[in-house]
Amino acid sequence: MIEKSLIDWHTWVLAIRPRTLPAAASGVVVGCALAWRDDVLNWEAALACLSAALLLQIGSNLANDVFDFERGTDTPERLGPTRVTQTGLLTAAQVKYGMAIVFGLAALLGFYLTWLGGWPVIIIGVASILSAIAYTGGPFPLGYHGLGEIFVFIFFGLASVVGTYYVQAGLVVPAVWWMAVPPGLIITAILVVNNLRDLETDRKGGKHTLAVRLGEKNSKLEYLLCMLVAYLIMPIAAWLGIVPWYSLLTWISLPLAIKSAWMVFTQKGRPLNSVLASTGQTALLFSLLFWAGLILS
Repeated sequence: MIEKSLIDWHTWVLAIRPRTLPAAASGVVVGCALAWRDDVLNWEAALACLSAALLLQIGSNLANDVFDFERGTDTPERLGPTRVTQTGLLTAAQVKYGMAIVFGLAALLGFYLTWLGGWPVIIIGVASILSAIAYTGGPFPLGYHGLGEIFVFIFFGLASVVGTYYVQAGLVVPAVWWMAVPPGLIITAILVVNNLRDLETDRKGGKHTLAVRLGEKNSKLEYLLCMLVAYLIMPIAAWLGIVPWYSLLTWISLPLAIKSAWMVFTQKGRPLNSVLASTGQTALLFSLLFWAGLILS
């Protein structure tokens, strides 16, 4: 008989953390927008890229849930969203089983994308899965050594946008590299908030995130810098003729970004959980508005 906890969908929804998924989709949206502009959009490939990105995010969430627990970082003092392993809703073995299924599904999609894009897709896919696991797992967990932001930017910015465009076009144009930066930076800002919220508990647990290394004040400045650069790239790219001026429609998302930044500078601890969601929403809204700008142009 299947254990009740294995089919308790409410528990698994807690584990996969749906509020993180809009951010994971944003890079794919930007890549598809550019593919649409260049008349190479393939909806089947786009859907596969989107599904793979969401699965990688879910797998990463499950990996963080179980590996942080096993390393003793997740304690009753935790301020973030509910972790199912730490609270006993699922066992570590069950979460790892779910993680294996999710990454397995992502790998299956990777076979189709590899058929479209060739060996570069294999490199991106394998590296994405290994990095998702290695963020908190393995002998050298990236997040525990202050490297999380770098890898989030690489995989949720560069790899997501560039990879999505490449499997549809078979090449990469300069605009793709430029437009990989804004979503990458906004999603990186999500991790900054996460680590800022957990600064004290991470310090006690020996988790040397970049926030622990930089301190509270500099971490807040890091968040602001990520958001500022993401938005300021747009008029520069438009002025250089890389994207149309209508791409500045992305600035319609600025009020949400400003509200999130204000909370980062005025709140501490648990209230920052809402900033995680709002920054993720900013990333997705930014990406959708970019596509809208291309349509209008």
